[in-house]
Amino acid sequence: MKVGIAFLVAGYVLSQFYRACLAVLAPTLGTEIGAVPGDLAVSLGLWYAGFALMQLPVGAALDRIGPRRTVSVLLLLGGGGGAAVFALATGPWGVHLAMLLIGIGCAPVLMGGYYIFARMYAPAVFGTLAGAMIGVGSLGNLAGSTPLAWVIGAAGWRQTLWGLAAITALVAAAIWRFTRDPARAERAPGASGSVLGLLRIPGLWAILPLMAVNYVAAAGLRGVWAGPYLTQIYGADTAAIGKATLVMGLAMVAGNFLYGPADRLFGSHKRVVFGGNAVLAAILATLWLAPDAGLWQATALMAGAGFFGATFPAIMAHGRSFFPAHLVGRGVTLLNLFSIGGVGILQFASRPVYEAAAARGTETQAFSALFLFFLVPLVGGLLIYLFARDRGEATH
Repeated sequence: MKVGIAFLVAGYVLSQFYRACLAVLAPTLGTEIGAVPGDLAVSLGLWYAGFALMQLPVGAALDRIGPRRTVSVLLLLGGGGGAAVFALATGPWGVHLAMLLIGIGCAPVLMGGYYIFARMYAPAVFGTLAGAMIGVGSLGNLAGSTPLAWVIGAAGWRQTLWGLAAITALVAAAIWRFTRDPARAERAPGASGSVLGLLRIPGLWAILPLMAVNYVAAAGLRGVWAGPYLTQIYGADTAAIGKATLVMGLAMVAGNFLYGPADRLFGSHKRVVFGGNAVLAAILATLWLAPDAGLWQATALMAGAGFFGATFPAIMAHGRSFFPAHLVGRGVTLLNLFSIGGVGILQFASRPVYEAAAARGTETQAFSALFLFFLVPLVGGLLIYLFARDRGEATH
């Protein structure tokens, strides 16, 4: 099982890489196939859309057939196949299709690991394990920064994507070979066996809105907008973008590792989640008010957004505390659907927000509007989350 979990983590490294690589690929794709930043925002939105739309089917599959077959087959066909389509792309639509397929292929990887953690480990350590998996997986964020820029310069972007297709296929094969499914949980007589049963749990309703918006700013900046922001406001080249996104990626890794055990340290899921997202809101407000304060300041603020915005595992642990055993697969994927769906929808919306602001004013004003666009939903989610309650699993 430990070997299987290790390859699930490797699959999640690839998932993080694919959602982060467009920021560094942006200048090259613009020159080679005419894909402008707005096109790549749509491509990233399609990655999240494919990922989100698969969550409920993935949840049902995890509960019924387990993570082994669910993860390996989708990662091979969607992830490996999508990377091959990307390598063959001749225009923005090729990138759109590739990212949609890759999103579908990556959809079950993290949830497969979370399903195993929820079914085989004590509730008190779920947040720690969930954070550690994202923390290690976030190495994909790092690989999608300066290392990716170096490989593209040395081998070319198409050859790089063909190599990624082969690596993804090998990881999928290893998951098929080594992952072991937990014993299937039996449903109690009269208990609901569907997602509708989860939606009847009152405790989830104060958590879901924040789950939908907490990752939007970090994902949008790291995935697409960091590159255009640093280029158009500060004149940064590919190497400078790679360094800045590397710093942000490292901050995201650190945040995931620290948020995992923080709920046990503070004895509360809610205090950890609310505090981190409140700081994230303050950072976004600073970027909104002063988007052109300086390159180092912008890099530090984006790193702060990556660190304090890494509350996903803590919110997941909070929500997981409400799930019955036979609905764990559907439960974790429902939460992930809200998270990734929120990112995908707002990522799509970020393009017209930016373009409308740019048409009316300067680039600085356009990015100021973009940061405000990220800030407002987060504040709304925080206000609703004030009504959430803890289940007391953080210390037991």
